Amino acid sequence: MEWFSALLSILIIDLVLAGDNAIVIGLAARRVPAQYHKLVIGFGTLGAIVIRIVATLAVAWLLAVPGLHLVGGILLIWIAYKLLQGEKEHNIAAKNSVMAAIMTIIVADTAMSLDNVLAVAGAAHGDFTLVVIGLVVSIPIVVLGSTVILKLTKRFPAIITIGAAVLAYTSANMITNEPFMEKLFSNGLMHWAFIIIVVVAVIWFGKFRHKASEKSHEHIESAS
Repeated sequence: MEWFSALLSILIIDLVLAGDNAIVIGLAARRVPAQYHKLVIGFGTLGAIVIRIVATLAVAWLLAVPGLHLVGGILLIWIAYKLLQGEKEHNIAAKNSVMAAIMTIIVADTAMSLDNVLAVAGAAHGDFTLVVIGLVVSIPIVVLGSTVILKLTKRFPAIITIGAAVLAYTSANMITNEPFMEKLFSNGLMHWAFIIIVVVAVIWFGKFRHKASEKSHEHIESAS
């Protein structure tokens, strides 16, 4: 059950975090002549996939280093909070030349994949089979699924909330699994109380801040 719950977490993480990366490919290639679109998308995606595989395996290995579960967990809490704000931007410069467009795709996708890489590695708990499955699932989402994923998340905003909750759960689990904090969370009640508090806090503060931001924008628009 633990293995399957980790797999489900990875699938949800890929759904909410990997979809936006596909937009990078289209934005970077939009000024390249039409006959080179497939070439740019193909090589750009291939380069991004190779870097994603290496980065995920490296992060999964690095998480064995003392203290990095705590650091990774804190970073994921912030990522989960920002996901609820909907502040991800796609300021990707389009390039005219084939090589420049390919490099833009690789660099931009790498930068945007850091949250996904960390989340998948954290949810896998050092199980490299799960890491590989996470990568295999994320690749078709990045290559083919952006339009579908974005439409789904806009139509069903609950998907984003569920994704943020899974990220918050993964981050809290990473912190409780930190070796030097083992004594603090050795009690099952403390372990689960901490996880529940983190998940509830991320969702509540994320939603509260998002609503406050929306009201502020509405007030500015009505004033103007």
